[in-house]
Amino acid sequence: MHSLKSIFLLFALLPLSLDSLGQGVYKLKSGDPNGINKWYMGRQIAQVMSHYGIDWLERKEREMEENTSLLLKNLAVKPGMLIADIGAGSGYHSAMLSKMVGSGKVFAVDVEQEMIAYLQARIKREKLSQIVPVLCTEKSVSLPENTIDLILLVDVYHEFSYPYEMALSMLSSLKPGGKLVLVEFRSEDDEVPIKTIHKMSENQAIKELKIAGFKFEKNISNLPWQHCLVFTKR
Repeated sequence: MHSLKSIFLLFALLPLSLDSLGQGVYKLKSGDPNGINKWYMGRQIAQVMSHYGIDWLERKEREMEENTSLLLKNLAVKPGMLIADIGAGSGYHSAMLSKMVGSGKVFAVDVEQEMIAYLQARIKREKLSQIVPVLCTEKSVSLPENTIDLILLVDVYHEFSYPYEMALSMLSSLKPGGKLVLVEFRSEDDEVPIKTIHKMSENQAIKELKIAGFKFEKNISNLPWQHCLVFTKR
């Protein structure tokens, strides 16, 4: 009987243990002034780019610097797909993706209300009917479970205040076999002209997403400045 009670207690505490795992690995300490005083798995979390950075997101040089056209080819988008652009910001990528999905949809997800307002105005101005703006939280992408074919994150994951919780939420939203494509400036390359805290290494990214349940598939290493890391839902 005592053994049976112990088993029941173990299962009762299991959800709590899983929920607290992310919190348990966050460390609070100072570091780079361009980051917040919070660390995850040895990495300092960067400050979030707000709507004040829209001009930089929409800069004319972006195609030349990041080869966005090649990134879109890497995604192998098919008509009818449901794509989530997490941290969509101004909708730079969402706008292009919306013209590739046919009858599908692009969920442009962002945590800032001002970005969502900008997206809504852009959708109306450019007649982008395939984009659905979604206001998320710091811990959830606010998308239904098992619905998304492809998740795209471009230069945003390193700014998540709760990367573990967000990774779990993204995993939940993906269909079985769905893919997550993580695009981050390469910290292994000193020639990439981006502040260190806004870069990530391949090893760090794999380590962080693996703990949340993602399976690393490959790095499509054809972009000028960025990793293009492909993960799948187990």
